[in-house]
Amino acid sequence: MAILEKIRSRSLILILVIGLALFAFVVSDLFNNNAFSSTKSNVGEINGNPVSREGFAQQVDNLSRQYQGRASTLQIVNQVWNQEVRMTLLEEQFEELGINIEKDQIINVVKSNPQLASNPAFLNEAGVFDAGKFVEYIADLKANNPMAYQQWEMQENALINASKEQSYFNLIKAGVVATIKDGELSYKLENDKVDFKYVQVPYSSIADSTITVTDGEISAYIKDHKKEFEGDASRNIRYVFFEEKASEADVAEIRNEVEALLNKSVVYNNATQSNDTIPGFAELPKDQVAEFVAKHSDVPFDTTYVAKAQLPTQFSDTLFNLGVGEVYGPYKDGETFKLTRMMDKREGGNVKASHILIGYEGTGVNLKENRTKEEAEALAKEVLAKVKADEDFAALAREYSEDPGSAFSGGTYDNIFPGQMVKPFNDFIFDNEIGSVDLVETDFGYHIIKVEDKYNVVQLATISRKVIPSEETSNELYTKATKFEMDAAADSENFGAVAKESDYTVRPVNSLMALQEMVPGLGEQRRLIQWAFNPETKVGDVSRFDVTGGYAIVQLTRKIKEGLMSVDNARALVAPIIRKQKKAAQIIEANNGKSLDELASANNVTVKTATDLNMKTPSIAGAGREPKVVGTAFAIEEGASSGLIEGENGVYMVQVTKKNPAVELDNYAPYATTQRTTNRGRATGAAFNALRENADIEDNRADFY
Repeated sequence: MAILEKIRSRSLILILVIGLALFAFVVSDLFNNNAFSSTKSNVGEINGNPVSREGFAQQVDNLSRQYQGRASTLQIVNQVWNQEVRMTLLEEQFEELGINIEKDQIINVVKSNPQLASNPAFLNEAGVFDAGKFVEYIADLKANNPMAYQQWEMQENALINASKEQSYFNLIKAGVVATIKDGELSYKLENDKVDFKYVQVPYSSIADSTITVTDGEISAYIKDHKKEFEGDASRNIRYVFFEEKASEADVAEIRNEVEALLNKSVVYNNATQSNDTIPGFAELPKDQVAEFVAKHSDVPFDTTYVAKAQLPTQFSDTLFNLGVGEVYGPYKDGETFKLTRMMDKREGGNVKASHILIGYEGTGVNLKENRTKEEAEALAKEVLAKVKADEDFAALAREYSEDPGSAFSGGTYDNIFPGQMVKPFNDFIFDNEIGSVDLVETDFGYHIIKVEDKYNVVQLATISRKVIPSEETSNELYTKATKFEMDAAADSENFGAVAKESDYTVRPVNSLMALQEMVPGLGEQRRLIQWAFNPETKVGDVSRFDVTGGYAIVQLTRKIKEGLMSVDNARALVAPIIRKQKKAAQIIEANNGKSLDELASANNVTVKTATDLNMKTPSIAGAGREPKVVGTAFAIEEGASSGLIEGENGVYMVQVTKKNPAVELDNYAPYATTQRTTNRGRATGAAFNALRENADIEDNRADFY
């Protein structure tokens, strides 16, 4: 009793202690499960404008629902982020320039949208868009369907933003011009031609192994070309992959199980409380085959008749020539053991046919031009006459056919089975001989049909069992992976040596980026990337990841900070450039003062010719793109020779044999117009890229996704 009294007197203290303990447990659990994996509250910041975590997540969820699994989460995140950056940067421009769409202007925006402007609900009796009907429709949504009205508001904002963007970029395009002089230059770059003889001493004539590129040279090159070598933070890893695959014993067991289906078996029948004898696959009555296949196969019985060309190539002859009721197998097709029984055969069962469809108003066909039924029939007869005159059927199909499913494949459908096509089409191709051509009318219009070929087909019943690892094999693999993980973690400095002891292959992967999804050799591994970039993951740390087809034991080997690339990371890019420069210097030093013929003789190469070259496409047949070489040829006089030229693919010398100036025109305005159109076409992308490059953007996506 005394103890109970003490407990009662201190109940408040006990409640507080228990409450604090529970709170500590919950908080600890949250942290251990990465509920607070990022201390940052925003997904990013664009010119000082925060991108809130909640709003961004909502947009990602909305877009995910639209894609319905057709895109990965990270792909959707990237799309939402790019939209957010674009909208924020452009909104700043709209505000600065006073670009806006007022409420009374929205109707004009709606009118300019084909999807809304052609909606029958908003058209008057004359078939013209009626603003009053549209306003009435939106008012009704607002009053009676709040969810639909909310969707309209989102669509309205999208239309307004698109209209403001168009106004903004139109202002930019208006300032992009091309003068008559620009037109003249464009014309001459394309039409001034030059012919020359040349000698190329290729860089490949000097072995790479004879050229040394030092770390100091690479470092100097990086510093001289900083903009080209500014990189994001990245990570290097290495891993050992433990593939989960069936053992030889597993393969043998599945083969034996499939083979056993050839023999009769005895099973207990619960209904009759007696044993039933089930015939083997070959002796089984035909009406019991589908049920037998469904019970013993990974793939159900397919009643489709197939041509020989549709069967696995390796077994097509054997399977196609089986007698009805005969069984072949077990045989291994890829990673599957199969038993196949011939169920039925049909001669000429499938057809290859080509057609040209000519539709008319009312058939529902997407017409190339409006026409009546009579006009369609007349055109179809005209095309039929061309076909019978042996004109190219495929070309005629591409020109005339209004069947989008086959027009661009020459109008051809292959392996058509009975009943696949509408009845008149079906009857013609199955009732007529190969080579038959005629006009057939269906609900879709007029078809010019040609029977190209007919195939004998067969119906097969196949029991298919995929070779998969047994539970014992999977457990053994798990044990091996776990043991290696523990050994590698215990001796992380010798990850490679530990792997070598067990004859495991170590695969290095460099330059993983924070927002990357794919890991070479492992596929999509977002969780692995997040682990590599987690601030708590240290260089040398080892972790196991469940991946498709097994396990990967991964070690983080290097953390690379944002900024200029290191010498090691840039080596693969820079070393070939420096090596080429050194080769050029060697070739030039060894051949200074030589004539064209002397250069060719000294380097065991031939003098070649190049004709009709221009500055717009400065490529030399057989040598590749060489703008410096072609430019030099234009810069010297006819008959003159150049010095040694350091080109893209070697050191060159040219001797101009002929210059063909373009004919002078009275007016270069058409070329100026083309140039202006080209420049304006590039302006939109260039303008936005300039805004983005000059923006102050903080990107925290990798902390949340």
